[in-house]
Amino acid sequence: MCDTPLPLPLPRHPQPQLICNVESGFFNQYSKTRVAEENSQLANARFQAATAIRDAAIREWSFLSPDEKKSLISFCLSYVMKHASSPEGYVLSKISSVAAQLMKRGWLEFTAADKDGFFSEINLAILGNHGYDVQFIGINFLESLVSEFSPSTSTALGLPREFHEQCRKSLEHDYLKNFYSWAVGAAQSVTIQITNSDAAVSEDRVCAMALRFMLQVLNWDFSNSGRVVKNSLDVFSYVAKEDSNSAYTLVQLGSSWRDVLVTSGHIGWLLGLYGALREKFSGKGYWIDCPLAVSARKLIVQLCTLTGTIFPSDAGASQGKHLLQLLSGIIQWIHPPDAIAKAIEIGRSESELLDGCRGLLSISAVTNPVSFDDLLKHIRPFGTLSLLSALMCEAIKDLMTKDLEEEPWSWVARDILLDTWTTLLTERNTSGVASLLPPEGINAAANLFALIVESELKAASASEEREEYFQASVAAMDERLSSYALIARAAINITIPFLSGLLSERFSRLHQGNGISDPTTTMEELYSLLLITGHVLADEGEGETPLIPLAIETRFPEHVETEKHPVVVLSWSIIKFAEQSLNPNMRAAFFSPRLMEAIIWFLARWSCTYLMIAGEMQSYKAPDEVTLLHMQQSRKALLSFSAEHTQGKNLLDIIVRISLTTLISYAGEKDLQALTCYQLLGGLVRRKSICAHLVTLESWRDLAHCFTNNRVLLSLNATHQRSLAQTLVLSASGIKNLIEANQYIRDLTSHMTAYLNDISAKKDIKSICQQPDVILVVPCLLERLRGASSASEPRTQKAIYEMGFSVLQPILKFLEVYKHESAVVYLLLKVVVDWVEGQIIYLEPHETALVIDFCMHLLQLYSSHNIGKISVSTSSSLQSEENAEKYRDLRALLQLLQKLCTKDMVDVSAAGEDQQTSISQVIYVGVHIVSPLITLEMLKYPKLCYDHFALLSHMLEVYPEMIPKLNHEAFSHISGTLEYGLHHQDDEIVGMCLRSLRALAFYHYSEREGGRDGLGPHATSHKDANGNFQDGILSKFLRSLLQLVLFEDYNMDLVGAAADALFPLILCDHSLYQQLCNELVERQPTPELKSRTASALHSLTTSGDLSPSADRSNMRKFRRNLNQFLLDVRGFLRLI
Repeated sequence: MCDTPLPLPLPRHPQPQLICNVESGFFNQYSKTRVAEENSQLANARFQAATAIRDAAIREWSFLSPDEKKSLISFCLSYVMKHASSPEGYVLSKISSVAAQLMKRGWLEFTAADKDGFFSEINLAILGNHGYDVQFIGINFLESLVSEFSPSTSTALGLPREFHEQCRKSLEHDYLKNFYSWAVGAAQSVTIQITNSDAAVSEDRVCAMALRFMLQVLNWDFSNSGRVVKNSLDVFSYVAKEDSNSAYTLVQLGSSWRDVLVTSGHIGWLLGLYGALREKFSGKGYWIDCPLAVSARKLIVQLCTLTGTIFPSDAGASQGKHLLQLLSGIIQWIHPPDAIAKAIEIGRSESELLDGCRGLLSISAVTNPVSFDDLLKHIRPFGTLSLLSALMCEAIKDLMTKDLEEEPWSWVARDILLDTWTTLLTERNTSGVASLLPPEGINAAANLFALIVESELKAASASEEREEYFQASVAAMDERLSSYALIARAAINITIPFLSGLLSERFSRLHQGNGISDPTTTMEELYSLLLITGHVLADEGEGETPLIPLAIETRFPEHVETEKHPVVVLSWSIIKFAEQSLNPNMRAAFFSPRLMEAIIWFLARWSCTYLMIAGEMQSYKAPDEVTLLHMQQSRKALLSFSAEHTQGKNLLDIIVRISLTTLISYAGEKDLQALTCYQLLGGLVRRKSICAHLVTLESWRDLAHCFTNNRVLLSLNATHQRSLAQTLVLSASGIKNLIEANQYIRDLTSHMTAYLNDISAKKDIKSICQQPDVILVVPCLLERLRGASSASEPRTQKAIYEMGFSVLQPILKFLEVYKHESAVVYLLLKVVVDWVEGQIIYLEPHETALVIDFCMHLLQLYSSHNIGKISVSTSSSLQSEENAEKYRDLRALLQLLQKLCTKDMVDVSAAGEDQQTSISQVIYVGVHIVSPLITLEMLKYPKLCYDHFALLSHMLEVYPEMIPKLNHEAFSHISGTLEYGLHHQDDEIVGMCLRSLRALAFYHYSEREGGRDGLGPHATSHKDANGNFQDGILSKFLRSLLQLVLFEDYNMDLVGAAADALFPLILCDHSLYQQLCNELVERQPTPELKSRTASALHSLTTSGDLSPSADRSNMRKFRRNLNQFLLDVRGFLRLI
């Protein structure tokens, strides 16, 4: 055991040479011990000693002389070189890291000669003059140094951000390329020894370390990297899809690196080294996963992503030659795919194959499909796309035989190769050139897609034995199927007829086996085929009307007859099959809830893209005018199938009847009902051209009648009730006559209002409301009211207003009856919130007065029953967002108050002279009710937090005059929560707080300028009960905001909002601002930084002819000044 104490931290005025001697003696004493048990403890002590040296040196750096600083670094470097052969690798790595950190700490102080002195010694070590162990340590030190200079991996030194950036730029500009060259030289110097050896040697370790360092340099975040401008002659470009889930990072370098990376010949050497060793150790499977092999492959793959002006402007010829050279080496890892897959099955490592797949992905990131395919044709009789297809086919074949829970190699390979296809086929411009494949590539894509479909059908057929397959939802497979769709569209003229044939076969199989055989397998196969087909035919709209895929618009120029168009044939066959679900016998026999999910999903996706669509063809550069004309005629034939004047209305009727059947016949199927209510019906009413036809259909009237009279639909859950009500009300936009449109809505909603008024008028309402039937119906009707309220539009606003107004008194009665039922309380409040939000901008003055009086009564009733206080005592025990749902009623109140704060409502209601209650009074009462119920602990929950600060920002902007009238508790709550929100991690919350501060400061400034009190005592500094001096609210936030913008992390997009808050705060208390400025200047460690800080602070409030007035012009000027100020000082004020 060791009883020698660890060295103490450096004294305040150190003697570094003595310390170095002490530490050197410390290490020497331990190096004499060779007993294994003690050695581990000694190594740990050395590790801790290195940490102590580092901490003490960084802490006392400013007290050390230049020679002492250099001696510390020299000591660390000397120690690792001297003990390079030590088995204590982690200790040596730690000491190398300490040397790197100390070198960075003194980087801006050391002269070029000082740095060159250090690096000359490192270079000598890397050249191998002192043996292979020292050579390894030299490269290891460079790795530590580059890691410390890289922003993403650097160690905190407590220095300004500006310091770190200057170091990074200096290393990149002056040394990084040389370091790379040293590593190349080191690796090449040991090549002969490695290739001549039949076993692992020390040189392997050196070479692997060098290759790893070269990879680290290529992953450096280069600044000012050259970027080429893509033109019609370039086949290679830096433009590429970068995805965090993809296995590549583009290396974009300028021409200064060309001699090192492109023309030096080291890529040929690297490929030769790997190829020679691969052949030599071909019979030894372990070699593929040894550090040298792994490092070499990773470096080769990374070199595939080189792009930018590192290549000369020769229309991509140089980059093409570069990629071909790399591909010539990579192909050995992945071809022939079938033989390699078989070798993996019998025990060979899959890592080389996977790296080869990553290499193809990297190449695809810097090429287009044509140039990607052409690369391999220079050295093989087939193109790269054919190889890519063959590889993925092997991966899929293997997946078809494996248990996916084990995540076999083929799972990883498939995902990488799928990313490669996606990268190649994703449109990069509107011309569609990126998605055009050569004929051989089209056939390869078609063959691959056929195998993909086969694998999906096989998985579906086997799903009876795999319960998890049934649990997979449509959304869960969306990303993978979208990638499959890109492959299908690359060969669309082959894959569409292929899908039609498969579907027709399954349709026929169902009918032929009716009542004879179990249809489950066929139904599961249809489920998969419908999802695949839907992705191929249409894209996800994401709230907008999606365009017809360009491949479908342009790849069928020969089909100009609607009935024969392949897409029409495929679409019509599916719709006819779906229509059979209307037959009760067929529905019971074949149309399971799961199959209906796929049908509804397909109809929703298809109708958004094709049903009654008008508009011009997407921009496309056709080979000639004749071809373009044929494409346009083909598109016209496609769209005429579902156009308004042809089959469109009939198709719409079929879709609505299927939807109604789904809602009635599949009760309890939540996923199916969600698809029907949200995606299918909700998608239809988003387009008014379809609404005009919907309201004329008998099937739509049947749906509306069922909604108002059929109790079956009461079984829908809350969100589906709301969605269906919103959909039916929105369809009124298709009724041209205004009176008829409003009457249509009255007819839709009368059953809700009549029932609620009837129940609320009962004398024994409390007992009636506890009956099971009423408890079921009331929440359903309230959800429907919410949905109808959210569908308010100018033409139908009158009917929605009447609907809501008719239930205001029932809402108050229900609030009293259900005061202990938090879920119902929340529903009642949300009905009011949604109705007020939809109506507020349309109300006449007398209507506004009625709404405001109602809101006041609602708040008073809520307060009188202490609703919301029930659960406050348990807030500290909340563990999740789900538990926070207990406070939904509070959020609803916050939202209601926020809606009442909108400026539009203020403008409209201003005309009402006979109002008994003003909006500001309602807000005043609401704030006093809600504020005590919301604690800082509760603000940790995102939904409540957002609503709270949204209310504050609206309230303070619209009614700042309320603030002086608030009681002490409410005002303290607002002040405390603003302080909390100002440092929140959510940028939107911070932005709302900044707007709130601006409103407070601007109000106080304006009032004081007019000779009034403004915020009064709230803005005055005072002594508290304990005699401690307390800033007023504006002085407090002036300090906080300056601290935030100068020293804390935040999104720079918030600087404008911060400027708008800071300027009026400065005007309100200029003396405090001047004091804070003086303190900031005095805190700077050097005269130079003091001068820079003082100059920047002076410019902040004077540049651009800024005057001390909070008008719009000066606010704009201060924004510019603050941006420049932060650029000038934040780099050296922020410590990292």
